[in-house]
Amino acid sequence: MAIKGSLREASLPDVLQLLAMGQKTGCLSVTDRSSFGYIYFDRGRITYASIVNRRDRLGDMLVKARIIEPEQLERAIAAQGNEQRDRRLGEILVTQGAIARDDLHHYVRVQIEEAVYFLFTWAQGTFSFEADVRPDENEVLVAINPESLLLEGARRVDEWSLIDKKIPSFDIIFGLDRERLDASAAELTQVQERLLPLIDGRRDVTALVEASGIGDFEVGKALYGLATAAFLHRVGKSRPADDPAREARVEEHRNLGVAFYKTGMLDEATREFRRVSELRDADVQARFYLGLIALRQGRLEDATTLLRDAAERPGAPAAVFHNLSYALERQSRHHEALDVLRTALERGGRDDPRTHTSLGILALETGEIAAANAAFEAARPLWGARTPSAAWFHYAALAAALLDDTGRALAIVGEGLGAHPHSAPLYNMASVIHERRGDYDAAARAIEAGVHEDGDPPLPQLQKNHGDALYRAGRYDEALEAYERSIRANGELGDDVHLRVGNIRFKARDHAAAIEAWENALRLNPRNQTARTNLDLARTLAT
Repeated sequence: MAIKGSLREASLPDVLQLLAMGQKTGCLSVTDRSSFGYIYFDRGRITYASIVNRRDRLGDMLVKARIIEPEQLERAIAAQGNEQRDRRLGEILVTQGAIARDDLHHYVRVQIEEAVYFLFTWAQGTFSFEADVRPDENEVLVAINPESLLLEGARRVDEWSLIDKKIPSFDIIFGLDRERLDASAAELTQVQERLLPLIDGRRDVTALVEASGIGDFEVGKALYGLATAAFLHRVGKSRPADDPAREARVEEHRNLGVAFYKTGMLDEATREFRRVSELRDADVQARFYLGLIALRQGRLEDATTLLRDAAERPGAPAAVFHNLSYALERQSRHHEALDVLRTALERGGRDDPRTHTSLGILALETGEIAAANAAFEAARPLWGARTPSAAWFHYAALAAALLDDTGRALAIVGEGLGAHPHSAPLYNMASVIHERRGDYDAAARAIEAGVHEDGDPPLPQLQKNHGDALYRAGRYDEALEAYERSIRANGELGDDVHLRVGNIRFKARDHAAAIEAWENALRLNPRNQTARTNLDLARTLAT
């Protein structure tokens, strides 16, 4: 028999205590206007809880806590969408080695506890308990004594009554009185220190929660302290929410867009995010994703316009600026890219190793090798206990090699391959370093391993280096295949590729193909005297 009631008549803590004492098994549903949450019980203990349309999904939580990288989350979501639809994301992350099972259970428990604490703040709405209803069998379940949550929840609700005096709603936008704060020499909490770079007079409290990855309660408490000390002043409010039906449509189109994007269905994702923009012109996330789609499709100017538009809107997170910098860097607009990256640092990216890695890559591209090396060294400790990305290992090794510190470069790339054993670019980098050290056998082994791990489309430089190794060994037919794979991936890689293709073709008496290859070499480098001499000889023989 169902138990139903109003939260005005019976508070949620009272309902939970009743279900715990009765050792009930089932699902408690809680509704507050357009918001909906549920808590599952098994013999009086809480096993699962969640809130619909609230950004506390496990994958987002793990990324915000920097336990996994966005790329790892995307791979897990893609696997779930392609062939493992019946498996939960957390289980896939464990299988893929992105997270340990103990860590998964810890963060699932945190997710459940935070959902319950948030439900405690609902003072109106309705509840309904259905006996013997259980969570989906694929959910990761825990067993939490409700009494421990009731104690913490009561403390939080009591403190919220104070916080409400300074922060009555989450749509308030605060500005920071930096001069007053600096003059006070006040000691701030870690949460307050983390929030300071994000308080920019554009983000509302909800945006601060999302950008920081910290829970509502901790953010509210930290802001309450700053506001009480007069370090904050109200700038205004974010745009009021539209009617519930319109909001539901926005959320539906956004969720579809994210799902399509993560499964590679970019045209469908574009359609959904455009609908979000039509319904809510100020939506930062829609423009952000439209910019990411343009990036993936190689439409760099469109990506720059969309991401810059997103960056100029209130609440734009550091990720927007980071990707805008990448779009500018792809267009060789390095100084603009650097300015945008500095803004990303100010918007919360200062503790993000990916931002410092991007700074290093930009420095490499502008020939500032020492600065690049410093940026990569600054990024390393920010990974904490997590393994740095394959990109960090690749570029950090490259910087070390360019400084002629090939021993350190080899150590970096070796550690990288231990962490990312299927990374073709790292094998390519290992081959280059071994060759620079004169160990051609080791270079050949590394390049062969890299070719084995190469994907589709192939890595142009890897295939080119493989072709060079085969060419030096006199294995011309195999070298030609490698060079042609390289050219198909990037025909502008270098004039030396086309020069050697011409040489191989000429040896095989395919003079027409040899002439075409040498012409391509001269197109890329008119000063390639060897290609010009070979071309003149071939044309003479052809007449």
